[in-house]
Parts: sequence; structure tokens; C-alpha cells
Amino acid sequence: MVRLSRRRGKAGRRWLLLFHRWAGIAAGLLFVLWILSGLVMLYVPFPALTEPERLARLAPIAWDQVTVAPGDALRSGGLAGVPAAFALEMRGDEPVYRMEADDGARATVSARTGTRLGPLTPAEALHLVAAGVPEARVQTVARDQWTVTARYDPLRPFLKVALGDAAGTELYVSEVTGAIALDTTRSERAWNWIGAVTHWIYLTPLRARSALWRTVLLWLSGFAALGVLSGVAIGLWRLRVRRRYGGGAVTPYRGLARWHHLLGLAGGLGLSTFIVSGWISMNPNRWFASPSPPEAMRAAYAGSPPALDLAPRDLRAFAAPTTRALRFAAIGGQWWVIAEGTDGPRAVRVDDPIALDAGTIAAAATRGLADGPLRSMRRLTAYDAYWYPHGTDPRPLPVLRLRFGDGAATWLHIDPRDGTILQRLDRSGRINRWLFDAAHRLDLPGLTDNRPLHDAAQWVLNLLAAGIAGTGLVAGWRRLRRILAA
Repeated sequence: MVRLSRRRGKAGRRWLLLFHRWAGIAAGLLFVLWILSGLVMLYVPFPALTEPERLARLAPIAWDQVTVAPGDALRSGGLAGVPAAFALEMRGDEPVYRMEADDGARATVSARTGTRLGPLTPAEALHLVAAGVPEARVQTVARDQWTVTARYDPLRPFLKVALGDAAGTELYVSEVTGAIALDTTRSERAWNWIGAVTHWIYLTPLRARSALWRTVLLWLSGFAALGVLSGVAIGLWRLRVRRRYGGGAVTPYRGLARWHHLLGLAGGLGLSTFIVSGWISMNPNRWFASPSPPEAMRAAYAGSPPALDLAPRDLRAFAAPTTRALRFAAIGGQWWVIAEGTDGPRAVRVDDPIALDAGTIAAAATRGLADGPLRSMRRLTAYDAYWYPHGTDPRPLPVLRLRFGDGAATWLHIDPRDGTILQRLDRSGRINRWLFDAAHRLDLPGLTDNRPLHDAAQWVLNLLAAGIAGTGLVAGWRRLRRILAA
């Protein structure tokens, strides 16, 4: 029995060695690309149009041209139910109402004439975003590398306007709405090819098929995780600290294999954590709930407000000198007008000139989670372990944290200035915060609010990982070359 157990143990170790060797040969290049591209992503995020950038491109609202009431505009838009988003802002030199339904459908209505505006033409796109720029060029784009994700689907196709400036700026104007949906520069595009595109395997033909892309990433990262975990097991198995190998060595290997073993002992835990948490980021088996509130929760939070009864002449009173857009939001069965400007949002109720307060928000949120009572509400004025900035993505403060006693133990983070639900964290989301954000991004207390220390830790761990992957890749290539030459 003992002899049989030894034979099985020896065979198991042999198969472990073989699996690690061939997994490294198959996935070694992926390891190197993932690690190096991850370092690029520390400093260059995937292109996106931020809200401050969007507002900065808008002209001040021409109040003298606003002759259509918000309620009339809603009816002209023809979208059913309470809109998910509804705002008054400028489209070039014309004030317009923009609205979005829960299903993503969009409509744009002229605030001057009350007519629903049709698709934008290339000439109109040039006039809107590049008037007086003779070098500007426009082309129609249905989907490309920077607009590949499904969140852009309701806005397609795009009119991509290249401004011809020194930065190589390109603006993506939705043909459906006439609004700028994205801006990119030559530098952003170049760095993202070796950053996010490589790291996420964001090639357009693959990423456009979201289910296929997710399946490919799950299997690739899962295989890579098994490969690195097998390496950690082998590294610990072949390590000798007490009964050392000849010459007092702790490793039986020589040359490049020695470096691979020693680097694996030093950085194997970090590399394993990085790869396994990357696999977790693909949400295998849908274990983790989305941080975005579901549609039913948003609808309950909005409630059923009465008809939006505001005359055009009344709108200006809600604005400040810096206002670039007025949003109309339903919260708790009431309409609120939110002035958006460079100094942040400010919400006032339509039928009573009072500001939005925490009690109103809590009552609306409790209605959104009818299956669980509100346990506590806290106003956060500083970041903590569950509300913190990530890299170049700051999060607003202060923020309200509401904890509920529902079955999923839901937390909501809500902006007290305008009542926007910024994040939904249930029990699974809080677990995912530690399994992915902490392990993969190093979003840890003490690091999230100290960018130099955070980046230094990332560089140390990633360079160790690169050493492991690089030495393994070279060793694998040498072995493969010998096999092919035999």
C-alpha cells in the first residue's frame, strides 16, 4: 500500500511538472503582456468622456430661445414612463431637451420649436463641434475600437470628427442624439493599444460579441491561473531550507531555471493573486451582483411623479451663472430640477423651493428596497474601505451610505447633492471588493489615498511577476526549439 501510494505521488508530481511546463509555454506570452499592459493602465485609462469634460464643451443655455415646457417636450419625445434621464442643454446654438428611457431609447426635442429632432448629418456634426476648424474631417462609424462596448449601442452610429489639431483629437458625435459621446486623443489611443486593449484582449471583432469575449477571457484566465498555481506548488515542493541541496543551495536548478525558481518564490504569491483575481473579475457563474442598481430599484426610487408642470419662463430661476445643463429627476415621487455646472450639481424641488435633503433620499431609497428596512444612514466625508477613489477615477465626497436589512444586505452610496445612486453593494459585491479590487488593483486601506505608495507597490509586484513570466517564457521557448529541432 505504501509503495502504491509512493508511485501515485511520484506520478502526480511528474504530471504537475508537465502541466506547469506546457501551461507556461502556452500562456507565457499572455503573462508578460498582461503584466506590462497593467502597468500602462495605472496611468492611462480607457478613453471615456467624463462629466466635467462634457459640461465644459457645452455653451451656456440660451434662455431667451427656450419656449417649450419640459412636460411638452416629454410628450413630443414619445418615450413611455418616467425617463431614466431628462435634461435641458445646448446642441450647438440651439437649446434642446435630451431624454433617455429605461430601455436605453433616446430622443432629442428642440426647446425652441418642440419638434423631435431627427438623425444628425455629417455637415451638421462638423458645424456643431468643429465650426471654424477648416482642418476638421468627419466619417460615419458604426463601431470601432473605442466604441466597441454595448453601452454605446443606443447611440450608434457615430459621426467621428477629427479636429486635425496637434493632439490628434477625435470626437464621436451620436447620429441619434447629436451629443458628443466620446473624445480621444492620439496619445490616449496609442497608449491604450499597449494598455487596456492588450490587457482586456479588447480586439473589436471579439469584444463586439460580448458573450464570446467573456467566455474566451474566462477560459484563458482560468487556464493561466492553474498554470501559475501549479508553479507555486512546484516552487514550494522543490525548496529546501533545512536539508539543502549540494553547495548549500535552496534550489536544485541552475542557470535560467534557478532564477525562475527564486523569482517564483519571491513573487509567486503576488502573480497568483493577480491572475486568479483577474479570472474573478470576469464574474464566473455570475457570483457577484452588479454595482449598478437594477432597473426595478431605479423605478421604485423614482416613484410615480405627477405631470411635470413648469413653464419655460420658470426654468432660468433654477440655474446659476455656471450652469450648463438642467436635469429633471424623479426622486420619491417628486420632480426635482438639478443645475449642472462647474461647481457641481444642485437640486431643488419643482413644486416647492426646497433643497434635496438626506431624509427625502432615505425615504425614496427605502421604497426602492421594500423587502428590507433601512438599518442605518451615514454621511461620509472621507474615503473608507468601501468608498474610495481608484487611480484616475475620483469619487465624490460627501456621500450618503444607506444600509438595508434585506436578504442581500444591500448598501447604497448616494450623492446627497442630486440624489444619484452612485453604487449598489450587496453582500456579494463587498466580497468581490476584496477578491478583485484589493487583490488585482491593490485598492487597500492606506494605499488608495496614497498614490505614490500605491504605484510603488504595483511596480514592485509587477516587476517580480514580469521576471517570473519572462524567465519562464525564455525557458519554454528554448525547450520548444529543442523539441522542434529533434
